[in-house]
Amino acid sequence: MNILSLKNVSVKSSKHNHVLLDNVSCSVERGEILGIIGPNGSGKSTLISAITGDNNYTGNITIEGESLTPNLRARQLAVLPQLSLLNFPFRVSEVVNLARIPHQTGLKCDQKIIDQALELMDISFLKNRLYTDLSGGEKQRVQLARVLAQIWREEDSPSRQRLLLLDEPTSALDLGHQQDLMNAVKKFADQGVTVVMVLHDINLAARYCDKLLALLCSQSVAYGSINDVVTEKNVERLFGVKVQIIPHPLHGTPITVDI
Repeated sequence: MNILSLKNVSVKSSKHNHVLLDNVSCSVERGEILGIIGPNGSGKSTLISAITGDNNYTGNITIEGESLTPNLRARQLAVLPQLSLLNFPFRVSEVVNLARIPHQTGLKCDQKIIDQALELMDISFLKNRLYTDLSGGEKQRVQLARVLAQIWREEDSPSRQRLLLLDEPTSALDLGHQQDLMNAVKKFADQGVTVVMVLHDINLAARYCDKLLALLCSQSVAYGSINDVVTEKNVERLFGVKVQIIPHPLHGTPITVDI
């Protein structure tokens, strides 16, 4: 069953009428991870913004066959944008608690979810620290804990369906925490959460995603299974570099190697 469906979605710049996204279509089923790849300026973040309703678009975007509404977004859709600006000296636990406001599930339940989300992101020790005192990578992990806490329980969603949107979630993380994040996302997907994420690391995308959408110059140039999208021809077309695709020695997923 398709939880998220995009049909012929286009976005134009409100100032210059420049095309930011051009007739893009894709769909994601319950528990699937869709990775969006492509060079800078190809429309990846624009696509995420269209799904969240932050961009005016033409075409059709539906969740479970219904158009997005503010109430629907708040209770079953969690979003991590490319930049999460927060300059108030909130404690880390207070930042994560912001995600629970739409649910009204009570202090005891919310505190348990907050603690579990902090533990999942390996930042329980930061619980009482001021957010403004943290490093960039620590702030990123706090924001990840926040968005995960927003859709932590299936029963908090009106339709029991949950959608997680992540825009370059690994950009500020070291190698170990990148892996922790991707494993956490995979765990959520295994619990039925539908995930759409923008990734620059093709090898990470190939290992953890179920299918990929490749964007170039605002258009879809490849969409489908990992092996169909991650090919030498597609990678060269997307990024203008010669590569060789080899199988991962343990997982068998394609690995892109510069040549």
